[in-house]
Amino acid sequence: MALLEIEHVDVFYGAVQALRSVSLRVEQGEVVSLVGSNGAGKTTTLNAICGLVRPRAGDVRFDGQSIARVPTHELVRRGLVMAPEGRGIFPNLTVAENLDLGAYSRRDHGAVKTDLDRVLALFPRLNERMRQKGGTLSGGEQQMLAIGRALMSRPKLLLLDEPSLGLAPLLVKVIFDTIDAINREGVTVLLVEQNANAALKHSKRAYVLESGSIALEGDASQLRDDPAVKAAYLGE
Repeated sequence: MALLEIEHVDVFYGAVQALRSVSLRVEQGEVVSLVGSNGAGKTTTLNAICGLVRPRAGDVRFDGQSIARVPTHELVRRGLVMAPEGRGIFPNLTVAENLDLGAYSRRDHGAVKTDLDRVLALFPRLNERMRQKGGTLSGGEQQMLAIGRALMSRPKLLLLDEPSLGLAPLLVKVIFDTIDAINREGVTVLLVEQNANAALKHSKRAYVLESGSIALEGDASQLRDDPAVKAAYLGE
């Protein structure tokens, strides 16, 4: 049984159809990428998964149960967590306060402290800035904080929306190396990325979304070698 299954999901914004019969799956322990151009429907797909938009048709199942009508805050408690595009940190709160909010629904305080230590081991730079307000961090540091805050919810499945957006190449490498480390620790990842080359390099499987529909799917390494993918997304 897949950890996440999306079956024939349609999403509309008013009269405009954003997703057309989108189906995908994420198995336990995988890193799966969803790539495509701007406006293809990648963020809408993530929003449909985590309850921020409601599908007009189709179903979303997480851990074997339909979640198409489950509130977002309840999904977080179940282990489905997103680090959104644009990071979404609280600029007037400190790094420590932002991380604390990631664990707002948890009552296992001892394990929360363990997870905080784990996040700070993944992102040593955050440890140096715990008293600093989130809005004063660099773009790369804010992305680290957004991912760290999501990890504080102890996710089974982590949704990452454009984690490399606007970052310098060196920081992009740091973020993707960290995604690998998170996955090695047992967290399943669904990754939305415009940087298709990096996304496919760090994924097991991938889906290509075009105009709200799945155009291609398969092993990530095979998609990297696909002439159509190279021409459209890898600049080759």
